[in-house]
Amino acid sequence: MERREFIKKIFLRTGIGTGVLATGAGGLAGYYQPRKALYKGESQDEEGSEKLEIPRRAAVIGGGLAGVSAALELAEKGFDVTLVESSASLGGKLTGWNIDALGDTFPVEHGFHGFFDQYYNLNEIFAKGGVKQAVFNESPGYPVLFREFPAEIFGQTPKYFPFNVFSILGQSRRLDLISFLKNSKGLLSTLQLFEYDYSRVFRQYDNIDFMTFCRRGEILPAFVDTVLHPFADATMNRMEVLSAAEALRYFHFYFMGSPEGLAFRITNRDCMTALIDPLEARLRQLGVTIMKGCTARKIVAEGQKVNGVLLDRGSGGSGLFMQIKTSEVPASGFGSFLSPEGVPVLIGRRNGGYAVFDARCTHMGCPVSYDTSVAGFYCPCHSGRYDLAGVPLSGPPKESLAPLSVTEHGGTLIVRRSGGTGGEVLACDYCVVASNVSGTRSIFRNSDTVNPLFEKQISSLGEADPYAVYRVWLDRPLHSSHFPFYTTSGFTYTDSITIYSHFQEPFISWAKKNRGAVLELHAYAIAPEDIKPEEVVKATMLKEMRTMIPELAGANVLYGLFMQQSNFTRWAPGDHASRPGVETPYANLFLAGDWVKVDAPVFLMEAAVFTGRMAANAIFRNESLKPVPLPIVPMEGLFA
Repeated sequence: MERREFIKKIFLRTGIGTGVLATGAGGLAGYYQPRKALYKGESQDEEGSEKLEIPRRAAVIGGGLAGVSAALELAEKGFDVTLVESSASLGGKLTGWNIDALGDTFPVEHGFHGFFDQYYNLNEIFAKGGVKQAVFNESPGYPVLFREFPAEIFGQTPKYFPFNVFSILGQSRRLDLISFLKNSKGLLSTLQLFEYDYSRVFRQYDNIDFMTFCRRGEILPAFVDTVLHPFADATMNRMEVLSAAEALRYFHFYFMGSPEGLAFRITNRDCMTALIDPLEARLRQLGVTIMKGCTARKIVAEGQKVNGVLLDRGSGGSGLFMQIKTSEVPASGFGSFLSPEGVPVLIGRRNGGYAVFDARCTHMGCPVSYDTSVAGFYCPCHSGRYDLAGVPLSGPPKESLAPLSVTEHGGTLIVRRSGGTGGEVLACDYCVVASNVSGTRSIFRNSDTVNPLFEKQISSLGEADPYAVYRVWLDRPLHSSHFPFYTTSGFTYTDSITIYSHFQEPFISWAKKNRGAVLELHAYAIAPEDIKPEEVVKATMLKEMRTMIPELAGANVLYGLFMQQSNFTRWAPGDHASRPGVETPYANLFLAGDWVKVDAPVFLMEAAVFTGRMAANAIFRNESLKPVPLPIVPMEGLFA
């Protein structure tokens, strides 16, 4: 498309030159402004009862936002809901726990979260759950710190197109309209960000990564470096391995097609206190049975119907756990193994015999490994430590690792659950699996399903590269940085910085009292070649922090909490086609999570809640109940 054709397209679509512009921003908005809409991909029939007349049992597996949302909607319609969560707390990636450090107790969590105004479904769930608006503060802007260029500060953008785009150009030091207009091919490629159409975009662009898409289209390098790259990294997938189609959906949802612009809120208290505790209280008020610290081992089905879920309460489950040759056990320390069910196991030689532990951390089920430096066990996800007897020493775990019984027979170790009871079956009329990718794969790997295509869809799900969170308490205050959150670009590890002592208690008070600062450094997705020992990553992140914020060049770390995990959804090229949807081959089994295939423009937390509500709506349709309306940003882009 030539530049003149592109400009003509803008004029025709917006009505500029035909009298609409004469009416000002209101005229443009009246014709062309993206509007909040209702999802039409499923029946929104207003007919139906408000409540169940005949009792129905619903099992919801997974206590993250997807599971909590499904459970809340089902309970409000009168279902007898049981919510099963393998960790000690609800919330998924919003969960939190307390640590004791520097003579105080501090709440911590997985990392910083921004709550965008277009999180329509999430905000409705918060409202239903009794979350108070007072826990949120408006973020003053979206600054980006670069390794080689001056910082860019993107403030609150107008909600009217094209003024929202012009405002980005106007606020940026490196971007200008003339440069765009001179680059016809790059201009056309940039236009594609406004042409989002689900079917076309995934048909044409899911086979390439987003970096290739940008280079092939010759999008201005300044625009890629300043806007696309740092924002795309927030998908928790590196731009080089992120599906271009998923990236286009992401940008449509967060900015190009959103009526809300870049406005987002942050919590002035930790997410557990501000968000998850009220949601849990509301679930209990509605009569939901919440089973925490309980793992769903497999789905129990007969034919095309699910009858229940096999649960494992730590030492429960099948008696026989695994078998392993004694020659595979290391001569010293503990070796890490995986049971046929996908459960991590630690096995070591002790006092002429063997010691075996279920290696799932008792905090949130992350795999625990042997730590040679302290002769104990370590969970890198949330920095939990255990001694050689499996007793917790520090970090969030409160319960000891579950010991497993072991006997030797003919050079083979036979490992069984201690007091194996065979587990218990939670009977249900409906089941919603709303676990994360790893948990979902494990459930269906153990289940006796009889649908090869469905099994293949589940097994093809994957996690993104590992991410790391490093929260540090520093011995000097920070005055030069006025924003609570900074995106960064061009650094090896640090993709964003959050200054907790600027916006959240008790960190504000601690910083004032001790003349210090509390910051959190995030590595969104660590490339395989950059996977290094923890101390190397921490040292590099601190060096990058001091480069970005010179005021902290001489600051010392009084206390640090480092976590590294791999539990965000992978959005690689080609993944989309094989994703399972909300509905499954089983009439009463449904899926929910940000990894579920939907045509709606949703992402991350909003996608989790959206699919949780979709699963509830599917059940409502089966019971002739009135569905819950699902608000979304426009299904299509401005130039679709």
